[in-house]
This record gives sequence, C-alpha cells and structure tokens, in this order.
Amino acid sequence: MPLSWNEIKTRAQNFSQEWANESREEAEAKSFWDDFFQVFGISRRRVATFEKLVKKLDNKPGFIDLLWKGVLLVEHKSRGKNLDKAEQQAKDYLAGLSEAELPKYILVSDFQYFRLYDLENDSHTEFELKELVQHVHLFDFIAGYEKRTYKEEDPVNIQAAELMGKLHDRLEEVGYRGHDLEVYLVRLLFGLFADDTNLFDKGIFWQYLEVQTKPDGSDLAMHLALIFQVLNTPPAKRLITLEESLTQFPYVNGKLFEESLPLAAFDSQMRTMLLQACALDWGQISPAIFGSMFQAVMNPQERRHVGAHYTSEKNIQKLIKPLFLDELYSELARAKGNKTQLQALHQKLATLRFLDPACGCGNFLVISYQELRELELQILRDLHKSGQGFLNIREIIHVEVDQFYGIESDEFACQIAQVAMWLVDHQMNLKVSQEFGQYFVRLPLTKAATIVHGNALRMDWESLVPKAQLHYILGNPPFVGKQLQNAAQKADMELVFTGVPGAGVLDYVTAWYLTAAKYIQGTTIRCAFVSTSSIAQGEQVGVLWNELYHRYHLKIQFAHRTFAWKNEAKGNAAVHCVIIGVGARDRDDKRLFDYENIKGEPTERKVKNINPYLVEGRDLILIKREKPISQVSEMIYGSKPTDGGNLLMTEEEKEEYLKKEPQGEKWIKPFISAKEFLNGENRWCFWLLDIQPNELKQLPLLLKRVEQVKKMRLASTKLPTVKLAQFPTLFAEIRQPKSDYIVVPLHSSENRKYIPFGFFNSNHIIANSCSCVPNATLYHFGQLTSEMHITWVKYTCGRLESDFRYSNTIVYNNYPFPQKVSEAQKQKVEQAAQKVLEVRANYPDSSLADLYDPLSMPPTLVKAHQAVDKAVDLCYRPQPFANELSRIEYLFGLYEQLTAPLVKVAKKKKTTRAKKI
Repeated sequence: MPLSWNEIKTRAQNFSQEWANESREEAEAKSFWDDFFQVFGISRRRVATFEKLVKKLDNKPGFIDLLWKGVLLVEHKSRGKNLDKAEQQAKDYLAGLSEAELPKYILVSDFQYFRLYDLENDSHTEFELKELVQHVHLFDFIAGYEKRTYKEEDPVNIQAAELMGKLHDRLEEVGYRGHDLEVYLVRLLFGLFADDTNLFDKGIFWQYLEVQTKPDGSDLAMHLALIFQVLNTPPAKRLITLEESLTQFPYVNGKLFEESLPLAAFDSQMRTMLLQACALDWGQISPAIFGSMFQAVMNPQERRHVGAHYTSEKNIQKLIKPLFLDELYSELARAKGNKTQLQALHQKLATLRFLDPACGCGNFLVISYQELRELELQILRDLHKSGQGFLNIREIIHVEVDQFYGIESDEFACQIAQVAMWLVDHQMNLKVSQEFGQYFVRLPLTKAATIVHGNALRMDWESLVPKAQLHYILGNPPFVGKQLQNAAQKADMELVFTGVPGAGVLDYVTAWYLTAAKYIQGTTIRCAFVSTSSIAQGEQVGVLWNELYHRYHLKIQFAHRTFAWKNEAKGNAAVHCVIIGVGARDRDDKRLFDYENIKGEPTERKVKNINPYLVEGRDLILIKREKPISQVSEMIYGSKPTDGGNLLMTEEEKEEYLKKEPQGEKWIKPFISAKEFLNGENRWCFWLLDIQPNELKQLPLLLKRVEQVKKMRLASTKLPTVKLAQFPTLFAEIRQPKSDYIVVPLHSSENRKYIPFGFFNSNHIIANSCSCVPNATLYHFGQLTSEMHITWVKYTCGRLESDFRYSNTIVYNNYPFPQKVSEAQKQKVEQAAQKVLEVRANYPDSSLADLYDPLSMPPTLVKAHQAVDKAVDLCYRPQPFANELSRIEYLFGLYEQLTAPLVKVAKKKKTTRAKKI
C-alpha cells in the first residue's frame, strides 16, 4: 500500500534539509536519487537503473543518468549547471530507447533545482529543492498513486444543447407538441450533423434553408417537410421534376424519415434560431450531446420522476476505462510490432458485444463504440501505412454498430440512441477516410445498434443478446430513492427482489445490479453501473450486497468512490454517485479510485480487495444488530408523544400557561427534539408520569389539554393509537433515561465536520426525533463526537437526500470502539470532551447549527474538537491517521476482529417494543 501523503511530506522535508548543503558534487548523484526514491517509499534499485547506455540522435553513445523503463528518465548535473542543456540532452536519448522503454516523464536536476516534464501532457514544472514538500504530488507516479484525468466537455456542446432546447420550447409554445415534436427535433438534429460531417455535401442543409425560405419563417416548415420526404426516398423513386436544390440530398433509410408528420409552424425568431444552429460546427460536437439535448427539453419535475441523470462523456470515461478500455490498450501495447498479435486483437474487437440495459439516449453506447473505433484505428495504423489505397476501405473495418445493444423504457430516447449511434459511426468513418485517403460513407444505412423499447427489469435479456455472446454490461440506471418511487417502480422492485428480506429500503438502481447478477451467472461478463452513493452506505449494503455476494457470488472488480456528478445538461441534476464494476469471477487486478475532493480528479490505487463500502478490505457486510459489538451502553430512541401537540409547548405557550396556572409548573420539563436542539430553541412538555388524579383535577387548563389528547387518539384510524386514549396523561411511547445521557440527532447535515451531539441530565425529556445513550460519561461523549466516529458514520449511515441518517442498529451497534483503553487515555478523552462543552457554553446566543456551520465554527471550538480527535486516536493506536481513508480501513479491520470475518445476514429477531401505557 502506498505511503500516506503526510508521511511522504515528512520524508520530503527531511530529504530537502539533508541535501541543502552547498558543497554537494555530481559524484554524489547516485546517493541523491536513492534517497529521493525513498521519500516515496520506493527502492530505486527495484525499479530504475543508473548509466543506461544508448545511441543519441547523432549515433554517438551516451549514458542516461537514471532510467525507469516506461516511466521516468533523469538527467543530473552539478550545481549551477544549465538545465536547458540537460533537458535537450535527455530528449536526445529518447531516440535510442525502445518503445517499451520510452518514459512518460523527464526529470532534470542540479541538486538545487528540479524541472519535471510531463511528456504526455506536454507540460513542465520547475521548483527549488526547498520547495519539494509543496510539489510532492507531482510525483504520485513514483509513490504508487496514479492521477487520472478525463477530458472535459467541449463548450460548443453546451451551446448547441441550449440552442436546440430553446427551439424545442418555442415549437411547443406554438402548439407543436408530444411525439410529433420529439421526432421533428431528432430529424433536425440529424440534418445539422449530416451537414457538417460530409454525410450530406457540406453545407447544403444550411444553404437550402437560408436561400429557399422567407425571412419571416412562414414557409420554413413546408421546405423542411420537402427535405424530410426526399431523405426518405431512393433516387430511383424521386420525381424527375424535383428541384436540383433538393436532389442533392442523399437517401438515408434507417426509418428515421419514414413517419408522416404534420406541418410545424415557424416565425422569424424561430427561423433565426435554426440558422444559428446551422452556423455551429456540428462536426466537432460529440453525438453523446444527443443525450444532453434530450435532457434539455425535459422539465425538472419529469427529470426527477424518471431519474434521468444525463452522463457526461467525462463520467463515461471513468466507467469504460477500467471496465474494458484500459485492458484493450494494454493488449495493444503488448502487440506493437507483432503483426500476428495485432491481427488477433483486431479480430477480438469485432467479436466484443456490449449491453446497456438502461441506455437512455445512448451516451454509454455512443462513447464505447467511439473508443472501440479509435482503438481499431490505431491497430490499422500499425498494420497499414497511412495513405495506402484500398480497393474497398470497408474491408479493413471490422468494428460495427451492431455489436451494441440497449434497452430503454422511453420510446423517444430509443430513437435518439439509434440515431446517435449512426452519427458516431459516420464520424469514425470520416477519421478512417482521412487516415487512408479514401472517402467512406455508409449510405443508405443498413446495420444498426439493437435498441429495444421496454422495461429492462421485466424483460429476458437473453432474448435480446444470448449471454454466451455478451462481454460487457454497462450504463447509468435511473436514480430513484425508495421515497420517490412511483407505483410501477415499486412493482418492479417487488418483482426483482422477490424473497429478499428488507428490500423495501433499496434505491431503484439496485434492481439492475440484481438482474445483471442473475444474467451473468456462469460467464466472464463484466458489469459496471453508475449509481447513487447510497447503495454503498448504511442499511442498503446489508440487503443488496448480502444477496449479490452470497447467492450470486459477485466480486467488486473496480470502483470509483463517491464523487460529485458534473455534466453539461440544462439544469443538470446535482447528485453524489459511485461507479461499481462487478463480475461473477474474481480478479487479481482490482482498482480503487479515491477522491480527495469529490469535485476533483481521482487517484487510482491497486488493491487486493474492495468491500461493498468501497474500501480496501475483506468482504464484510454490516448487519442490523440489536446490541452493540463493544462493551458500551445501548442506544435507544426517545419518547413519542402522539398527543396532537397538546402535551407540548413552545416558550411563549409555556409562559402564557404559567400566567394562568402557575401551580402546574412542577409538571413541566424541557423537551429535547432534534430541531430545537440544533437550532437553540426551547420547547417544553407536560410529563405526567407520577401525577395523582386529585392533582390533575386542581389544574383545569392542564386537564383540558389531557381531554384533547384523548379525543385526538380516539379519532385516529390506527387501532394502537385508539387504545392509547385510555392513558391520555402519558406519552404514547416512553423511553426516558433515568440517568445522564447523550443526545444523538437522527439527521445531520453532511456539510458539518462534526455531528453536534449533546449531553443532558434525566430531567430533560428526549423526543423520538433523537436517539440517546443512557448512563453516558464524558468519555463516551468524546468517542462519539470524534473524527474517528464521524468517519464511521459517513461510510455506514443511511442518507436522507445528502444528509446523514444516524441508525443505532447499523451505525452505533456495529461501531468498533477502541479496546483496552488505559485510565490515562480515558482521562485525556474526558478532559478534551469537557473542553468542547465549555467552549460551547461560551457562546450562549449561538445555536449548535451556527457553531457547527463550517463557515462560522469558532476557532476555539475547532481546536477543542481537534484535541478530542487526538485523544481518541491515541485510544486506537499510537500512530497518527493520515486521512479519512486510513481511518475507515482501520475501523473495518477492527470490526473484523470483533466479529466474524464475513458476516452473514442474521435471522430477523423480534424488535423489543417500546413501553406502551
């Protein structure tokens, strides 16, 4: 496992200080680089050699100071020597290296200065030795981390999507709606692409509309109808009197222009919009933008309803590279220079089959096909010289669109996906044409991707593509949480998860995982989906992954841990997601992509195993437990009034009541609910557990409230509530601790670094919107409020939207508290915890929500919590934790020690019912 960055920075600081001596000579360069590699925990002898003999560009021999084959070339000079000359000398050596030896980086140095060249990105960075600590991340490739970058979206894509979205909205405003409008828009999009990509003679669509139509747009719809009709008619069947400006349009086929549509209606503004769209260079626009355009014309409510989160090309790359693309490029690298191996790889590409069972507008299929064609083109370059003529270029192209399959529940999206695949096919044909000097176009359209309209969760996937022929399943199924599922989606879930206990908590996307798991049994098919991060958190893990692991024996082969969704679609949905790649067979080359910043780029690690919480470690699953695994007090829910508000009072209501009935004060107690606790508001309740009948009758206002409780409960449609009308003086469910206790709000914002737990005595009545830990001490408070515990919460709790949903059965009862803690360690935690409470008390006018807001948290409170963190960390181990990931991996390891190594789902036990009166 790579060193933590904190450790690397410490070593870098020591290295800089040790080698800062002015008298260092070139003769000491070997020791210098040996020490340099040790900064990153790597033995130089294991990966790199000194004084590699090569022939330079002038055929004269030369010696490379240090070479790590395929990774790094170092040229070292004496202090003060010209680094520009060192750079040129290093580049001259490249000509004498084999392809496998060519480095990705060149590093030149004179002991005092470093200059690092990234040959792949054509960039360089220069800094002094004393600045090494600030630049160690540049050398993540030495440390064992790999920085992965993905191509950002082209701004013209965004412009095109917005423009066509506006045109769609305007057509809808004038009354052109529904299916007709959607088909009409797809035809316009096809025409715009074809006009700039030589599918048509370049510019004829734009020219025809600009020249043949009136400025006021009144005849634009009629001319578009003529174009659509011509595109659907073979040349032999066209009218001989057809105007030349129309005969130049080719026959397209593919059924895109087959359906007869009613005429639309345009005005001058709409005509201008369409001509502006024509003016964009659609040849530079990714066909994946079709998905964005579809998204652009959906209203936000409909988008949330169907869970359609358009996936950007950058996010698609994050999935397809580890799923299949990186492996294929590795095969290409190994086959370089070997014609037989290149031909075998080329044939392999033609046999690969891909299925997206929630394909939407086809973005994953489009980009996957595009990347497969790019790879094929590289193979063709190696097999054939550029510019070489062929009798028929079609004969050397083996990858076809019919290797791709999709299922989609929206009919219009199916049509978009089909057209997008044709367009990307044409774009790639143009690239091949440019490479080999022969124009190649597939018109009329014959082969097509198989995109079917239907519900993937109710279809037999083998009827679409036999699993013996399929290699990869990929996609972005709908993001719909359990609370937002409609009746049809709930019915789908019940069908897919028949017989699976607890499936009611699962997100809709999980149904695709289980359906895929059934389909890939007995095969080597690899599968990866973009998903909501909630499927790797909280109670969903125990339900879903227990089924995938134990019944279907799936293994996680790679994963992107939580990152922020980012795409170009209009009003794009904000969500945190993960990417999980699975298969029915285990692999040794597992890859885990971490995000130091969820909005940034990932860092890749090679790991031995990935558990369902997307952490390196054994395949463990946290199950619901009735008791804690550690020797600590149990966590319970607060008391539930079910009183219609009659036993509760605000501060103002309490004051008003006491003015009229002051003798009732002895029955009033502070009421702690989550909202008031976090926002510093006072709330009160009547706690009448021990009140005598004669005492109650002497309090007429209180008696009236009790009567209202009885009426409210009798009017309930729930039988248990009706029965509780017999005891109107009491809360419906009573769980009040008789000791000091810690308050745990059930929901807390993810933006807070610390969850604001509270510490109260038994005189404060805790509501059922909170949980509590009775018999609590300052030590327990310190443990729960620590960064160690908060890290556990992040990974194991459920979510409400993006906020934490704290659970006693999953989070608290499974939490591995530190073992064998000394009294001295406990005292340090208690002292630090007490300091947190004291600092809070110094801000009486600020609520906990204010105090724990990341922007307004007082420095004194931050420092107090940091002291708690340090004290708690030392209870676990003497070595510091470098980051959140090292904490959670340690905690899962400790959890394994306290439980079985692989936890099976326990039989459902009867939950201990709350005390009901």
